[in-house]
This record gives sequence, C-alpha cells and structure tokens, in this order.
Amino acid sequence: MSVAALRLIRCRRLSTAGPPGVKKVLQWKDLTYRLHLYRGCLFITYEVEALDKAVTIDTRAILKEKYKSYIYLRATPSDEKENLAAGLTHKARRELHKAARRFLEVSSKLLLQSLDAAKLMTQVLKPQEHFSHVDADPHEVALWVLLKRTQSANKAIRLQAVQELAQNHHWHDYQYQTAAQVIDQRTAVGLARTPQVDLRFFLRAPALPDLDDGLSAEDGLRQLLGSLPQSEVDKCVQYFTSLALRESTQSLAAQRGGLWCFGGDGLPYAQSLTSVPSEKVESFCLQALVQHSKVQSHCDHIVANGGLQLLQRVYQLRRDSLKIQRNIVRIIGNLALNESIHQAIAQSGWVSVLAEMIQSPHVMQASHAARALANLDREAVVEKYPDGVYILHPQTRGNQPIKADVLFIHGILGAAFKTWRQKDRVMLEEARGAESTDDYTECWPKSWLAADCPNLRVLSVEYDSHLSDWMAKCPAENQRKSLAYRSQELLKKLKLAGVGERPVVWVAHSMGGLLVKKMLLDAAEDPDMHGLLENTKGIMFYSVPHHGTFMAEYSVNVRYLLFPSIEVRELCKDSPALRNLNENFLNMAKEKEIKVLSFAETLPTNIGPMIKILVVPTQSANLGIGELIEVDVDHLSICKPEKKDSFLYKRSLQFIQEALQSYISH
Repeated sequence: MSVAALRLIRCRRLSTAGPPGVKKVLQWKDLTYRLHLYRGCLFITYEVEALDKAVTIDTRAILKEKYKSYIYLRATPSDEKENLAAGLTHKARRELHKAARRFLEVSSKLLLQSLDAAKLMTQVLKPQEHFSHVDADPHEVALWVLLKRTQSANKAIRLQAVQELAQNHHWHDYQYQTAAQVIDQRTAVGLARTPQVDLRFFLRAPALPDLDDGLSAEDGLRQLLGSLPQSEVDKCVQYFTSLALRESTQSLAAQRGGLWCFGGDGLPYAQSLTSVPSEKVESFCLQALVQHSKVQSHCDHIVANGGLQLLQRVYQLRRDSLKIQRNIVRIIGNLALNESIHQAIAQSGWVSVLAEMIQSPHVMQASHAARALANLDREAVVEKYPDGVYILHPQTRGNQPIKADVLFIHGILGAAFKTWRQKDRVMLEEARGAESTDDYTECWPKSWLAADCPNLRVLSVEYDSHLSDWMAKCPAENQRKSLAYRSQELLKKLKLAGVGERPVVWVAHSMGGLLVKKMLLDAAEDPDMHGLLENTKGIMFYSVPHHGTFMAEYSVNVRYLLFPSIEVRELCKDSPALRNLNENFLNMAKEKEIKVLSFAETLPTNIGPMIKILVVPTQSANLGIGELIEVDVDHLSICKPEKKDSFLYKRSLQFIQEALQSYISH
C-alpha cells in the first residue's frame, strides 16, 4: 500500500485561523511523524503506515493549540462506521500534542544554530550528528533545507540549491507535490531551465473559467484582438488584425484563392471551400497576436483582457497542432520581455507548460520554450531574447561558462531552424540505403556544434524573408524587405540579446551573408554597436552572392519564385548597391583582420519541375579575401551537411574553433 501523507501544523506566524471542526475519515493502525524546518516555520508530517480501521480526526484539537491544520490524503475507500473508531480519536489527539511538544523542543535548539547555507548543508550531509534525535529520514530533511536555501539572500546559494533540488530523483510523490506548492516563481523558472527536471515539481495550470456566452476559442481570440489598440503597429499588422476581426469563418472561405502570407507562414484558402476550419482561423488570429505582442504597451492590454488564460485554453485545445503551440509560446516569449508581466505568466500556469515543452524532441518546440523561459529567468540570465532570436545552446542552466557566440543567419526563403537541418532525410535515406538514419538531426548547430563546443552560445536569427501577394495592400512591406531596414532591426535585437559583448563568429547562407556584411558596416557607424564589430573574429559564408546572381535577371515568374521585389533589385549581378557593399566590407574586414571562409556550390539547383540552375556561381561566392572552397552540392544543400563526419561539417567546425581558439581553449 502506498504511503499517505498528512501535513499538519502550519507556522503560527502564517495563520492561526481555520474552519472549526474539519473532519477527515481514514483507516488507522500506526502513525509516525516527520519533522521539517522551512523559512523559520515548524512542520510536522504524519504518515499512515498501515490502515485497517476507520477513525475520525477532529481538527478542533489542533485549533485549541492555535495552529491551522491541513490534511492531504489520497482517497481511501471506507465502509466502516465512524463510531467504531471513537476510542481512537483520543489517541490521535494525544499523539499530535506529544509530537508538537517534542518538535518544539528540538526546533528551539535548531533555531539557535546559524541558518547560513554552509552549516545547513553540513547538517544534511551528516544527519546523524545534528538530527539523530529527530524522527525524520535524511532525504526528508534535505528537501526542506534545499527549499530554505532557494530563499537565501545569497544568489549563488539560491542557484546551487535549485540545481541540487532538481538533481534529486528519490523524493516521494507527496514531497514533489509539497515542493510544488512551496516554491516561488523564481525557483519554478530555475527548475524549468534545469536539464531533465522532474515535471512533478510544477503545479498544473489552474482551472480555466468558461468563456462568456459560450464563446468558442476562435471567438475569444477575435474578441481579444478587438480589445487591442491599433497604434504602434505597422500597416501590415493593422491590415491583418482588421481582416481577422472583420471576416467570419464563412466569409474567409469565400476570399480569393492563393497564398496569403503573414509572419512567414502561409495560410491557403481555396475558393471552393464552404468553410474554414476553426484551427486555421485560430492560427490566423495568433499570427496577428504575435505582432501585437512585440509592442510593449500592447502586452499589458493582452494580459489585462485575459489573454494569458485564453492562450492557455487554445494551447490545451490544440495539443495536436505543433504550429499553433509554437505561435502561442512565441507570444508568451514576447510577453516575457516585460518583467512586470512575469508574475501573471507564472500564475496562469505557463511555467509548467514551458517546462514540459523545453523537453520536447522537436527542436522548434524546445527552442521556442527555451527562449520564453530565458526571458523569464532574471535570476541567471542577463540577456533578453526578442522575437526571432533563438537560443540553440545552452537552452538550460549549466555550469559551463560561455566564452563566445556563434550566430546563424539564414537566406531568402530560409528560417531559423529548417535552413540548418541535416541533408533532407529522404535524400539521406536514398544515399545510405539500408543504413539507419536514427541519428538524423533537425538542426546541426544545436545537435553537433553544441556537443563539440559546449562553452559557446549558439544563436539562430530569423527574419521575414518569405514570399507574399499582399505587398500592394501593405505599403510598409517594400521598405521592410530592404537590407538597410533588416540590418537596423536585427542590430537592435542582437544588442538586447547581448551579442557583441563576447567574441563572435557569424555563419550565413545566401542573402544572409549580405545582411551580415550590412550589419557590420552599420555597426561601424553606430558608437553603441562598436563592440559587435570589434568582437567579430570570423565569418563563414555558404554560397553568398557577393557579386549578385543571374537569377535576378530571369523572367518575372522565376524572379518572384526566388526573390521578392526588393531583393531582386539588390541581387542583380554587378548592381551598384552590391558593389559598394562589397568594397566597403572588404576594406573593413582587412583593417579589422576578420577571418573569412567561403563555400561555393558546384551543382545546379532544381527550381520547380522545369528549371535547374546554378544559383550562386563560384565567381559570385568569391568574396576576395579568405579561403574559398568548392563543394559538390547545390544551393540548398550547401549549409546542410550530410553527416557529422562529412567534410562540410568538419571544415566548418575547424574554422569556428580556429577563429575562437584563444578564447575557448582556456
């Protein structure tokens, strides 16, 4: 039979009131007690070892001692009549009183001792010396000592206590449940950011109230959007917000076909459909909320209007939709940039959700949760991670000191995760034949680089580079697609994330390399960003069109397949803008002695069923300084190594280690 725990006698200073005559019925044979010290409070834990008779505990006996009692019991069926155990009531009362007196005698001695962490840990390590007279298991005492230490005034002690708390896996269920009720927000976030923490440390999300008037989650999202200001967001966000509010599910289905794109995710609506699934409309609304959550003043409105609880409802409703869950956690990560909202986020149950999600085998799920938790963790994290800046390593707290940063910047039609996956699984299976692909990785910087260089912080940056057919509706979009705009936007985000405070190596694919060059040139002109330039030790370019690409000169259909309008003009072969960018960067790179390694594709890329072309010829991939290596892959595979021991990865790893050798070798 499993042990049932009764936690009795809360600290006098917390409360002395309680409901009179509270009664609990249980089976009784033998009762033992445990003694605890926490935050200067006295606790007695009673355990029922064996049950064979019905007994009634009348808590008025404890009220007479001016303590408030809490009794936590697992359900135990009992058909016995209460009056059969009336004689044992007195025994229970007498044992409680005796235990309380004995505990007060012991605690008076303990409280005279210093409660600093060092002595407390000595008591835990040597319980026979200090607790030999206490009827309690050593690990029972250790739990409460660790909980006490999480509240220490010394930050180092708090951090160590959280780590030790998470590393203990021998607690009983009731101990995890007790700890979950005791730990504060700061400790809960720290536990969530500890590798492989036991999820029993976290309280479940509170029960959610019903929506008004029987509204659906979809209606709730529309209502929330309607409550938000339309100020401080660009015209594109205003457009999509108004669209989500204006159109019903049926009218959305009647809209013209084609690909509507928002925030990098396409939402297709066919003319022939008579209705749009609620999940699609919810996704559409969530993408609008992502944009609103980037505006600090709007975050307060989202919280005040019940947004955290509504998002929790949608998250639980769409447990099978990874995309919807990512967008929701993306919103939570944006809200967490505001420390004034942290308590509301914790109280609405999001810490337990994030603790579970960060352990997901899906790299995108884990990375979104890692970003949100890092923004919540003001105890161990100084930096803040804005929307689009993702931590690939370290995603949890650890003892490894971070010596340098490696930043991954994708190209057009790329993304923070999919650009850096291993060579496509289908192609890999065809190449390996019967060989297993169980070791396949969705993101080699997270899986391989983090393992080979654990003292690096690995970040992946995402920016909207996707195609869309709404540029005519959103005048701001043309300006947002330019290198100049993107450079300034990303520099602000990277500064908030602390990039530039350590040595940096950049890794860029395709147009991402042009963006890196533009950011470093802009950093040279901004006194606040000089650290980023001075700390840049190396840049690795994967098929970057330094001198443009012939693709920009193809037919209109082909151009728009690969490059939106602004990029087409900026990527034309030998364009004046590219020439000036390259010349200015070369001069700066030589002056700053920045190490450079470039890879060039040699195989053509399939562009649709009819076109096959070399996207970035070797001549264009040649920056003019550093080593240039030609690789027998196409434009899309140049940044996707086939396996960890392939030349492409091994040479990339070697470059990173050499560029940072003097910083990460000691």
